[in-house]
Amino acid sequence: MAVKKSVAKVKRKPFISFLFKLSIVLAVAVLAWIVYLDATVRYTFAGKKWTTPAFVYARPLELYAGLELNAANFDAELKLLGYQFVKSARKARQVSKYQGRYELMVPAIVLAGGNEPARSVSLTINSGVVTKLSTSDRESLIRLEPVKIGGIYPAHNEDRLLVQLSEVPDTLEQMLIAVEDRSFYKHGGVSLISIARAAYVNITKGSVEQGGSTLTQQLVKNYFLTNERTLSRKLKEAVMALLLEFHASKDEILEGYINEIYLGQDGPRAVHGFGLASQYYFGKPIDGLSLSQQATLIAVVRGPSYYNPWRHGKRVLMRRDRVLDIAVREGAISENTALRAKIEPLGLGEKAAPERRRYPAYLDLVRRQLQQDYDDEDLINAGLSVHTYLDPVVQINAEKSLADKLKALSDSDGKLASLEGAVVVTRPNTGNVVAVVGGKNVQFAGFNRALDARRQVGSLIKPAVYLTALQQYKSFNLATLLDDSPLTEAEGSGWFPQNYDKKNHGDVMLFRAMANSYNQSTARLGLALGVDAIAETMAKLGVEREVPRVPSLTLGVAELSPLEVAQMYQTIAGEGFYTPLNAIDAVITPQGEVISRYPLNVIYLLRYAMETVTTSGTGKALKWLLPDFAVAGKTGSSSNLRDSWFAGFSGDMLSVVWIGNDDGAPTTLTGSSGALRVWAKLMADSSRLPVQNIPPQDIEFLWVGDNKMAKPVTCANGIPLPFIQGSTPVGAKNCTVESNKLMDAIKRWLSQ
Repeated sequence: MAVKKSVAKVKRKPFISFLFKLSIVLAVAVLAWIVYLDATVRYTFAGKKWTTPAFVYARPLELYAGLELNAANFDAELKLLGYQFVKSARKARQVSKYQGRYELMVPAIVLAGGNEPARSVSLTINSGVVTKLSTSDRESLIRLEPVKIGGIYPAHNEDRLLVQLSEVPDTLEQMLIAVEDRSFYKHGGVSLISIARAAYVNITKGSVEQGGSTLTQQLVKNYFLTNERTLSRKLKEAVMALLLEFHASKDEILEGYINEIYLGQDGPRAVHGFGLASQYYFGKPIDGLSLSQQATLIAVVRGPSYYNPWRHGKRVLMRRDRVLDIAVREGAISENTALRAKIEPLGLGEKAAPERRRYPAYLDLVRRQLQQDYDDEDLINAGLSVHTYLDPVVQINAEKSLADKLKALSDSDGKLASLEGAVVVTRPNTGNVVAVVGGKNVQFAGFNRALDARRQVGSLIKPAVYLTALQQYKSFNLATLLDDSPLTEAEGSGWFPQNYDKKNHGDVMLFRAMANSYNQSTARLGLALGVDAIAETMAKLGVEREVPRVPSLTLGVAELSPLEVAQMYQTIAGEGFYTPLNAIDAVITPQGEVISRYPLNVIYLLRYAMETVTTSGTGKALKWLLPDFAVAGKTGSSSNLRDSWFAGFSGDMLSVVWIGNDDGAPTTLTGSSGALRVWAKLMADSSRLPVQNIPPQDIEFLWVGDNKMAKPVTCANGIPLPFIQGSTPVGAKNCTVESNKLMDAIKRWLSQ
């Protein structure tokens, strides 16, 4: 018997030893697993918590007395900013309006050029001008927050608008805790009581009424884990919740939850966090939500698809009211407050195009300019704030002007239904790009014609030809006679340019040749100057692309994009200063370096001639389309009318418009019958300052006769033209005017 007992003991010892070793291995494995999870929680949550896109903002609207501001445009921008029009403005982002007087409650905002405090603002708009402006802090100039126009997103299309806990309304925070985790400030990440309570309620109700997961567990699941329903995942979730509570404060966890929770799907874009959800569903920031709207967002937490406010309004209303009832029961709000909230409708905002699809062509330009200085990883992950020069109102006007014209053309002739177009708008004095339209489908983020459509520019090149000539002011001036007779074959090229009207005009003065866009005289001038000289002028104007140095360059055989054309004309509109076009303000700060400049007197002569284009030349329709509003510009048409162009500027805006077919098929449209009409509508809606071409000191006006470089017999038979001193035509003299009436007429003409 003793032997048998001894054998049994021997058998037990190896088994016990095995269990002991196994328990040690398992303990080490569990410990290693916990250490790994701890490191994941600690380092990830403490570092860059979210893959956050670079958010892109428009320019902030500056308000001051004397500002040219259209009331309708101002109303439109306030709506884009989420302002509510009410009878009496008392809360942030509320505005009251009576006739032309506005009362605004402006919230505190953070801007690249300095922060702006919360303030009340009173202003009056009369006849398109801010006549009065007063603020609670007696500032004479204020800036409104910029409109968020989109972002540069990660590949998986996850989007959020980060908010700090201090920005979240107290009632939203309290209701969220009451509904989702009433013991949030008592547990350590996992609540056994909550699990038991949820199980009891669900069993008694016969349906899933409550969840047992804490807010911490929900954050862990959304942030670190998947939605798989397995025991291992739940165990991992519980352990990580305990670890997160150990490393982070309750406020940090709550803020993380508010920014991470999934709250809907906007096409391919996943809407995460209450900050973005408030914009998506209600079109306003989180601190502007009513109590009813706050409860609606909390209702959506339970199931963003099932409780989708856009699709299941009645269902969401019932869940919202349930949220309010729970909040009353838990003491988060009063019963009377809840009753008032229940009366309100859902209050959804207009389901506008998502921000990322609102201005895709402009965002494309921003991205390309950002990529010159930032890595793609930073653009889609680092949460950069990019402030741009986009003017939302000008952008909307540009889109509408192009869309309306293309639709009108399509309605009048079905063969024109395939027409496309592009628009680029800049500020002449700065080179800031304020609007970009890449096609008639303004929400399409595909081919960006404003940046990538290279088309023959046609007559748009002529200012470069004439600028090349006017630089040689000893040989050329606005009155120089040019031969507009037919050309023989140019340098063996097989190129025989003709005027659009198929007529020959003999000797014409230089400014008339440009105003009427005569091809023959321009080609003769260009060939005399040399195509190399013209190409060099284009380069100095800002065209970086190499252009073909052939005789037909003189009439615009070069292929440029609308943005490249805008860059060329920017130098002309900017009084000879070359300023690189720039869409970005805050991330890439313009240095303001002047690389080169054309002589001001030469640029003045060219701008003078370009004004005649719009008053008596190919763009003379602008006299009726933009009455009493001085502008300068140039029409352009490529061979066989494949492309319709207009490029021009006022005192505060330069814009380039292109219309054509993507396949290069003829359009039947000249520059004046197509692109000019879009340009005119855009300028009428957006520009407030006529062009001002002030003559430099070395410019003198002389009277010259029509097509004669000499003093006319009488003043009535001639016109005044500007000349650089020392370049006056031989025999021309100042005209002595005896009639006061005639003198007054001349002064009026010169002042226009």
